[in-house]
Amino acid sequence: MVDLSTQLGDIKLKNPVLTASGTFGYGLEYGDFIDLNNLGGFIVKGTTLEPRQGNPYPRMVETPSGMLNAVGLQNKGVDHFVTEIYPKISSFDTEVIVNVSGASVADYVATAERLASLEALHAIELNISCPNVKQGGMAFGTTCDGASSVVDAVRKVWPRHLMVKLSPNVGSIAEIAKAVEGSGADSVSLINTLLGMAIDVERQRPVLSTITGGLSGPAVKPVAVRMVWQVVKAVKIPVVGLGGIASAADALEFIMAGASAIQVGTANFIDPTVTQKIIDGIADYCQRHGITRLMDIRGII
Repeated sequence: MVDLSTQLGDIKLKNPVLTASGTFGYGLEYGDFIDLNNLGGFIVKGTTLEPRQGNPYPRMVETPSGMLNAVGLQNKGVDHFVTEIYPKISSFDTEVIVNVSGASVADYVATAERLASLEALHAIELNISCPNVKQGGMAFGTTCDGASSVVDAVRKVWPRHLMVKLSPNVGSIAEIAKAVEGSGADSVSLINTLLGMAIDVERQRPVLSTITGGLSGPAVKPVAVRMVWQVVKAVKIPVVGLGGIASAADALEFIMAGASAIQVGTANFIDPTVTQKIIDGIADYCQRHGITRLMDIRGII
């Protein structure tokens, strides 16, 4: 038997495989394909204080080795989550994490406050890095002061594990990571999507209604691995790696670079069973290499 467990601060995960917010709905949508209890945890779609309709269509487009999205955090708001969704997902034998976003610091705080009463939620992921919204999102995550202001405020009302999702669209992601660590983050997750653009040359216009969007998928993985490696060296809190993970080998790259856990995003759209395949593939790798504890190879690079 291989011990795949990992530790995110005070939270112990049965394995390092999480799902990335925005690609997994509320988890229930994938229940026909995998046993959610087998996951290390799943992160639900971005949740805001008020309902959001998202951006106009078209807002997704396939690109070479990836995709651009400009969905814009479409969701029914935190009150809908508390009353309608939480009762359906709170009994799973895995960690359920809520991704929290907002248009202002006050929005982040109010949303986190309402979630704090839900005892089965042991962690939230603070999204200060979404490039697909006009207000909030990435605006907070591109400077140390902006990132710290959100984390400082939310830390005062959220009593449990606080993960902060970082943007790659910055000069130094390690400096942002150190800033949120100093403001009370318990872990960081990276990377969110890279800002990109696609043009329809026949119609001579941008493909996305918002012109630009977030690039995800295998195309971003080398950038993501590099940034995780840099951040691991810069902070003492756990780092969760994501960006283009579609196989066990991809996940192991991030773990060898120092990630304590990983998130699977775009690959869920291609194969809804990919997370279970990654868990099984990591276990098989460890068995083949005589590794009894997965975390023994964390950060070996």
